[in-house]
Amino acid sequence: MRRAGRVAAALAFVGGFAVASWVVRLDRIVVSRFEGRQFRVPSRVLSAPTILYPGLDWRRIDLRQTLVRLGYRDHPAGSDMPVGSLHWGRGRVRVHLRAFDHPSRPEPARDIVMALSSDTIERIVELPGGREVGAVLLEPELVGAYYGPDREQRDLIHLSEVPPHLIHAVLSVEDQRFETHHGVDLRRILGAMLANLRAGSIRQGGSTLTQQLVKNFFLTPERTLSRKLQEAVMALLVEARYDKEAILESYLNEIYLGQRGATAIHGVGEATRLYFGKSVEDLTVGESALLAAIIQSPNRISPHRDAELAIDRRNLVLALMRRQGRISDSTYLQERDEPLRVAAITRDLGQARYFLDMLRRQLPTVYAPELLASEGVRIYSTLDLRLQRAATEALVQGLVEAELTHPELVTPGGDRLQGCLVALRPQTGEVLALVGGRDYGLSQFDRCTQARRQAGSVFKPFVYIAALEPDRGGPSITLASFLDDSPYALETPQGTWQPQNYDHEFRGRVSVREAVERSLNVPAARLGQEVGIERVVEVAARLGITSDLPEVPSLALGTAEVSPFEVAQAYATLANGGVRTTAHTFEDLVNGEGETLERRTLRFQRVLDAGTAYLATSLLEGVVERGTAVRVRAMGLTGPIAGKTGTTDDEYDLWFVGFTPELVAVVWVGFDKPRSIGVQSSHLALPIWVRFVREALGTEIRGAFLPPAEVTRVDIEPSSGALALAGCPERRPEFFLHHTEPDETCPRDVGGPGRVIGWLRDLL
Repeated sequence: MRRAGRVAAALAFVGGFAVASWVVRLDRIVVSRFEGRQFRVPSRVLSAPTILYPGLDWRRIDLRQTLVRLGYRDHPAGSDMPVGSLHWGRGRVRVHLRAFDHPSRPEPARDIVMALSSDTIERIVELPGGREVGAVLLEPELVGAYYGPDREQRDLIHLSEVPPHLIHAVLSVEDQRFETHHGVDLRRILGAMLANLRAGSIRQGGSTLTQQLVKNFFLTPERTLSRKLQEAVMALLVEARYDKEAILESYLNEIYLGQRGATAIHGVGEATRLYFGKSVEDLTVGESALLAAIIQSPNRISPHRDAELAIDRRNLVLALMRRQGRISDSTYLQERDEPLRVAAITRDLGQARYFLDMLRRQLPTVYAPELLASEGVRIYSTLDLRLQRAATEALVQGLVEAELTHPELVTPGGDRLQGCLVALRPQTGEVLALVGGRDYGLSQFDRCTQARRQAGSVFKPFVYIAALEPDRGGPSITLASFLDDSPYALETPQGTWQPQNYDHEFRGRVSVREAVERSLNVPAARLGQEVGIERVVEVAARLGITSDLPEVPSLALGTAEVSPFEVAQAYATLANGGVRTTAHTFEDLVNGEGETLERRTLRFQRVLDAGTAYLATSLLEGVVERGTAVRVRAMGLTGPIAGKTGTTDDEYDLWFVGFTPELVAVVWVGFDKPRSIGVQSSHLALPIWVRFVREALGTEIRGAFLPPAEVTRVDIEPSSGALALAGCPERRPEFFLHHTEPDETCPRDVGGPGRVIGWLRDLL
């Protein structure tokens, strides 16, 4: 007997030690989670804010759909318009704009009315006073996020931000004795067991809110006795170590509440934005009851899936809240009769994934993928979502139409025709839109930033800029000069180089404008040799070309391989009057506490004098007015546009680069494995560009390319380039840098040399 007692004692000791060790191990797990990083919060990328102002074409920016995407909800007309609601009337729309934090452009909540004509915003007034305002900002839209492998999204909230009625709603249905139990509610467990026995199946669960949190934090969803025991012990440990407020806050941030596409929505902060398009502190009692109702089965009870079921479950929660004394009878009746008003569901913007990849590459090196997937950084990007959608549609539709028109471009089992489109704001370098291919799901290779293709004729303007720019006393040419378009042969180490024009014809003596407008190869090749290829390389690098450029004669015709993004930067420098900016994809990085971690400072560098930049722009305007890009006008665009087509040898690469006073866009089209397309750029790349710009800016382009002070305009005689005086039979206006006007005159030598006349004109 004594021996048996000793064995039992030993077994009890060993068993107790094992249980104690098990509990200690569970306690360590609890502490490590609660006192470490509780949640992985993906970093969010937000778009640039949308600016609304009188004169804006509200149809072109798709104002109605923009407000829907932002979660603004229809509300009956009346004086009491809640934040986040709107009402469309005849010729007007009233919107109670939300306040939003922004590192450089924070906005307060505003109740505004916009008077609308058929297509423009006529005026904006702020209520209740009726004061007219010049502009208002809509909050940035969510562009995307950098997820971890679980693709969970949450917007962390503090318990102090949660309205009491949301807490009451959750506790009424999930754990009404949360304030009094110690992690496990025996009374609830027994009640659930009886209910399940009566039903003959599992209909109710006995888990407390703390047990649900433990299960989500640490355990698998299987229903076994050992797992339930572990859940109960860990719940007791959590309650012993942490106060109710900390437990409730963790639960409200962790609970699963539905899906947005492939992304799981966790926590009431993110769910509030998904279902109601607002912040959690703005929830009404009825909305709080709906969120609490969804917890049981988020996808089945989702108001986006089954509105009637969602209302029934909401009203059941309201009834529980009234029965438990958490709301009054009048509140219950009022909220029960409220119609269901939920925000339209917005899906992940797949078109922006190329942009998101480029943004990740531009972020400071300290933001590694693991940190971006867990630290919850808010990234305020430069992306204009409207332009991004327009760019995606223009590129994809353009490529599809090209394949329909030219079925020989489609080879079964072969590579499909590809393309890319990138748009910048020249004054700031902001990347407004970027589409790196026709389908990100099939190919993540970004042809705008990662591909290097022969530039073709879009490189030629750099040759002319090198010749127009004053160097060691004066420019090599002016816009009144003539070039030689006759057969040309040049001996090189690789043999004789004999450039040909696209049509294999020669025109003899041609003006600079004709050479550029017709994109003639031979004059550009001769000019490249005259100014020196090394100088052409230096000019291209100053403007924004960063790829290595071989100093060979054929460089003048664009045989070097560059990325479309580099080309966009270089042309943006021209559009900005010779001032180069650093192209960038983000403005500010802000952490979860609202602290600015990184701010992009704009850097400006004058790399080309304003006069030469204007002369080059004027040449490229001629390409659109009379040259290879005249189809831009035929397709309906009016106003100031400069551009350049580019088609490489054998038609492997098609380019169109164009800019207006406020936008630069580059389109490239080709096959990933180069092969002949058999179509000129003006018939494939150019229409894509026009389609995009028409959607982005409308058919009437605003603004003007204004000549700077160092440029003068005089009339010349076209056939000779001489200064046209009174009595000259033909004349056309031309632009010159000061003191580079023609010396000869038409009629010849009447009134003295042209420079004297130019000097007198400046004096007067």
